Amino acid sequence: MKPILAVENIASSLVTTLWTPIFFAIFIAIVTYALWPRHKAAFDEAANMPLREE
Repeated sequence: MKPILAVENIASSLVTTLWTPIFFAIFIAIVTYALWPRHKAAFDEAANMPLREE
């Protein structure tokens, strides 16, 4: 039973030390992209798309 627990601890450490900061950085990049003022016009146009009558 100990080898299984060792693999589980290694996997847990790997997720905590590697993937958490990577996903946090990806999240920050997405939020920065969405809130960047240059993209506001495109997002406003996309938000109004369902309301347009053509």
